[in-house]
Amino acid sequence: MIETAQAFGVDIGGSGIKAAPVNLEKGEFAEPRLKILTPEVSTPQAVADIVRQELEHFEVPETVPVGIAFPAPIKPGKALDFMANLDQSWIGVDVTAVFSEACGRPVVVVNDADAAGLAEQQYGAAQGQNGLVIATTLGTGIGTALIYNGVLIPNSELGHIELPKGKGDAEKYAASSVREREELGYKKWAKRLTKYYGLMEKYFNPDLFVVGGGVSRHSDKFLPFIDIKTPIVPAKLRNEAGIVGAAYYASTKQ
Repeated sequence: MIETAQAFGVDIGGSGIKAAPVNLEKGEFAEPRLKILTPEVSTPQAVADIVRQELEHFEVPETVPVGIAFPAPIKPGKALDFMANLDQSWIGVDVTAVFSEACGRPVVVVNDADAAGLAEQQYGAAQGQNGLVIATTLGTGIGTALIYNGVLIPNSELGHIELPKGKGDAEKYAASSVREREELGYKKWAKRLTKYYGLMEKYFNPDLFVVGGGVSRHSDKFLPFIDIKTPIVPAKLRNEAGIVGAAYYASTKQ
């Protein structure tokens, strides 16, 4: 592995498993990432085998912290009780144990939205921000990360908060995928996002919202039209956030 890297990050998604050595001083990839398509039958063994291949590809020394961003709530030492984006055979599995065994070394697993939020707190749009930061990822659903004075409060699922007046589950009303499916213009979508972020503002009184996900590259088309009092800014790390955040998180656990 290249000398400018101090940790290794993996980001597991429904379509691809991405990995790279990470320079923790700069919060960026030390080498170009490697992406391997997620197997069609994404069982624990199949996914863990790909992570092991990626570690071998970059020749990651055993002393280097390895962090894995995973698309489900993660409680160390406890079996998974919910899985949306991978094979259902993950339910009942201790995720950290599966990856550690397959990789032949201890690894650290963190929820993918939490990893992205940590990356923004340490290196991106929320760097140096005190108080409560709520980092959101607008995509197929709505992922959330709560970070208070730099410390992660893990496994929040605030994309599922119930909106008033019969609007129901927030991500089914305001996710980026809903905008695409219903062919909403950005301003119309921003009205829906105002309902979501407005409710979060009411409940949590955060100091900053960070908005990530692929759509954040078009933030100028919708962020100015989200009508709330709390500052709301686009994410900076975008597609690198999961890998960088997972690597950083692993480095704090060694």
